[in-house]
Amino acid sequence: MSLRINNNTSALNSHRNLAANQARMAKTLERLSSGLSVNRAAEGPAKLVISEQMRAQIAGLNQAIDNSETAVSMIQTAEANISEINNLLVGIRQLAIHASNEGVNDQVMLEADQQEIDNAIATIDRIASQAQFGNRKILDGSRGASGTTTGNDLEFVGATLATGDSRENGFDVKITQAASKANIAGTNALTQEIVSAGETLTVIENGKMASYTSNADDTAETAVQNLRSEMERKGLDLDIMLNEGGIIEIKHRQFGSDPSFQVSSSTAGVLSENAGEIQISNKGQNVKGTINGESAIGKGQILTGVKGAKCVDGLSIRYYGEGKGVEIPPACEVADIEVEGDEAVPAPRPEITEEGTSVGRVFVAQNSMKFQVGANQGQTVGISVESVGSESLARGIANQSGFDSLADVDVRTYNGAQDTLKIVDQAINDITALRGELGAFQKNTLEANLSNLRIANENLISSESIIRDVDMAREMAEFTRNQIMTESATAMLAQSNQLPANVLQLIG
Repeated sequence: MSLRINNNTSALNSHRNLAANQARMAKTLERLSSGLSVNRAAEGPAKLVISEQMRAQIAGLNQAIDNSETAVSMIQTAEANISEINNLLVGIRQLAIHASNEGVNDQVMLEADQQEIDNAIATIDRIASQAQFGNRKILDGSRGASGTTTGNDLEFVGATLATGDSRENGFDVKITQAASKANIAGTNALTQEIVSAGETLTVIENGKMASYTSNADDTAETAVQNLRSEMERKGLDLDIMLNEGGIIEIKHRQFGSDPSFQVSSSTAGVLSENAGEIQISNKGQNVKGTINGESAIGKGQILTGVKGAKCVDGLSIRYYGEGKGVEIPPACEVADIEVEGDEAVPAPRPEITEEGTSVGRVFVAQNSMKFQVGANQGQTVGISVESVGSESLARGIANQSGFDSLADVDVRTYNGAQDTLKIVDQAINDITALRGELGAFQKNTLEANLSNLRIANENLISSESIIRDVDMAREMAEFTRNQIMTESATAMLAQSNQLPANVLQLIG
């Protein structure tokens, strides 16, 4: 056995092991105190990268959950306000039914009904203009896709979340076919001889039938008027007239290819081609055309951009091929008006060609509500909430009183009360459709997404925990081992430091 004192190899070895054990114990202490198995990149580069990405996703999911919950609150706020509008519309409908009781009502009662209706409409407009979530208006149309049009007989109907913003250029509207109504006209005149002989005229529409048999005291005009009264009483949505040549003409009040009716006359040619046989009316036509050069689907007078069409997906406009009457435009458009004497008349409508005739432009401002409901870019949903003001409800409904919307209703006449019922029914349909859309969006989009987000967040946190969090039990066992090894290494270092002292025994 050799003894050396310049270099104590045993001590150096013991010191090296002591330092290693102390380093391991320090890392173990850090893991136990932080609860993390990876505290710095050097301890696990791959684990750090993966876990940090997961942490970013978890933070995004937590915020998306908060976003969705806030969005639910906003939708509930909007729906609560619309519910009150629904109640007001039901009240207006009840007043219109009361006003229709013409045999009992006097002018004072009708004025009272109208005053109450006006007050209810003012309340609807107030709710529409004042309903808000925080500082944001939600029912005045500023949270949806709004639009305007230029050109004769063109009207903006609506747009969806998928509709693009037209900016200042607008979308060109080309029409290849104007809408028309189902109609039929007799080929033979309704003469006095036919009337006196007892002519039976029958009209059937949507399962409802009106029939009148003339008598010797009738004229052609009274016979047609009596049939008209019967049609109104039975609720047929048709117009009938007797032209100057004594020919009976009947038209459906609704545009498009879907509405139809049947007629029959006891004399061939007066209404039906063959005596006593049912004849179907000539089909109406749906409007046809393009919006911004993209395909559009026509239904009645409504032209709607097809799904997937660039910029015009869901955009709907109405083209009044038969016009809405003379309206004097703003001063900047006076050039479009031809003045004859003291009367202003609209410029001639452009002739519709097979290639398509441009009838105007539609300008869309896209302000639909969008919600970030996911942890990543593009994971958004949205909904368009149009104005629920009285001027926006029940637009474009054909009626004899000329009401353009709910804002125009007047029950002080019998016809006005009847048309008010039609307008209010449509307004209720508009409101309930919007409530249904909001409810479906809340239930099937936001709340379903919330459930999914919470599950995803739970699973992602679990995955991140497996990668990054320390196993405390295992780490405590490792700490105990390192602690014992450190104490042992310290003891051995002390022993190693005593070995060179054996040399002194050789000197003595």
